[in-house]
Amino acid sequence: MDISVIIPLFNEEESLPELYAWIKRVMEANNFSFEIIFVNDGSTDGSWDVISRLADEASNVKSIKFRRNYGKSAALYCGFDKAEGDVVITMDADLQDSPDEIPELYKMIMTDGYDLVSGWKKVRHDSKLAKNLPSKLFNATTRAISGIKLNDFNCGLKAYRKNVVKSIEVYGEMHRYIPYLAKNAGFKKIGEKVVVHQARKYGTTKFGFNRFFNGYLDLITLWFLSTFGKKPMHFFGIVGSLMFFFGLISVCAVGGIKLYHIVDGSSAPLVTNSPYFYLALTSMIIGTQLFLSGFVAELVSRNAAERNDYKLEETKNL
Repeated sequence: MDISVIIPLFNEEESLPELYAWIKRVMEANNFSFEIIFVNDGSTDGSWDVISRLADEASNVKSIKFRRNYGKSAALYCGFDKAEGDVVITMDADLQDSPDEIPELYKMIMTDGYDLVSGWKKVRHDSKLAKNLPSKLFNATTRAISGIKLNDFNCGLKAYRKNVVKSIEVYGEMHRYIPYLAKNAGFKKIGEKVVVHQARKYGTTKFGFNRFFNGYLDLITLWFLSTFGKKPMHFFGIVGSLMFFFGLISVCAVGGIKLYHIVDGSSAPLVTNSPYFYLALTSMIIGTQLFLSGFVAELVSRNAAERNDYKLEETKNL
């Protein structure tokens, strides 16, 4: 099979027939063998009825239905697991990603040798304050930390070589950082293509402002785990040694000052008389405990057997 198109969706019943017809028209015009995998992420509208009808009419339309809303990363994980095409294309279901980009994305993977090609919505039809400016800041930060020179990490329209999606694990809200996950898995040839961004035709966006805060926390987690996940002592050992060293120096300094004043016959000032000493000490202890607790919890989460155990209610043609 040439292409697998994976479409995660949540309450997009109005756009689905038009999107399917558009993808089918592009595929047939280019003589691609293809499958379309719709992943219904707990929609509460009639999205599943539309998908079921499409799957009944065409055997290459496949679908997965979650019992509840798990998020885009979960939908992509399940879609990647079922994909059979040599090239895997992901796109959103809201018609803002154009299926006309598929032939060129396919060529960049199969002919130009890219492992992953990410779309770049250079001209966007979104609110500048709510989406464009935060997106630019997010992408600049991700470029700096990941070392991957992409302008739009979070674009839903991407193309992958099949072995890329079979080699990475997307969980939590890590779909924003799939290029970073691919790089950490050893796939180095990551490219970018300017794609058309269309104004939303139906419905409203399903993502709120919390995605920016969650995104930065996920980025820090991913960077930390990719750098120290296999060798945590390289981080905790150094930090712990430095803290112990400075603590030892401080103890020696306080002891020296006390000894000096005893010999001199004068009274030494008590550092512990200041409330700032206790505030600083308490802050350091609590901060260290919180960081360690977060790291241990992340390790437990990554190794939990049920991390990617998503409850499916129904499937079609799978």
